[in-house]
Amino acid sequence: MNYSELLRRRRTIRFYRQMPVAEAHLLKMIEAACHAPSAANNQVLRYTVVRNPDLVQAVFYHTKYAGRVTPKRSPEWAVNAPTAFIAISAVKNTPVINPMVYADAGAAIMSMAFQAVEEKLGTCWIGAFNSKEVTQILQIDKTEELIYLLAVGHPAENPVEDIISKDESVAYYVDTYNTLHVPKYSVEAVTRIL
Repeated sequence: MNYSELLRRRRTIRFYRQMPVAEAHLLKMIEAACHAPSAANNQVLRYTVVRNPDLVQAVFYHTKYAGRVTPKRSPEWAVNAPTAFIAISAVKNTPVINPMVYADAGAAIMSMAFQAVEEKLGTCWIGAFNSKEVTQILQIDKTEELIYLLAVGHPAENPVEDIISKDESVAYYVDTYNTLHVPKYSVEAVTRIL
């Protein structure tokens, strides 16, 4: 699969088949993250792979999904929930995390998401979760701060990308056939050439 195809096949997945994700696939995803750019090459991101079903369930109950189409795309435990998570944390070198860490995390998470597509997996980048509770559940070291979760699993849905102009709504929606539509601006809508 070439990069353009990989790019277009990557969609956020919120519904999953109830099959375990192989540890090898999750480690390949983290390997992809390790190749992502890092501000000043500081490489302060750390990853916790969550595969144990009890821990996955505990984390799952502290996450939120798809605010614009809740409850139509809110997964249910043991029905269509993710079967693994990758927790992304940052080493705390100072009392306040350097804002560049979030750029690093974005690059790392996108690298993992692309690798997931290669492994025929789906992902959902989650920022809406109870960080305090999940930090305790996963026993994240006190020298690190949990910043994001990446839900991982075998896709049970096929969201559709709709290319839109700058005057159209970016609100994603579920149609009458229960298909999730994700509007994305065209190149022309977001680009200036000087």
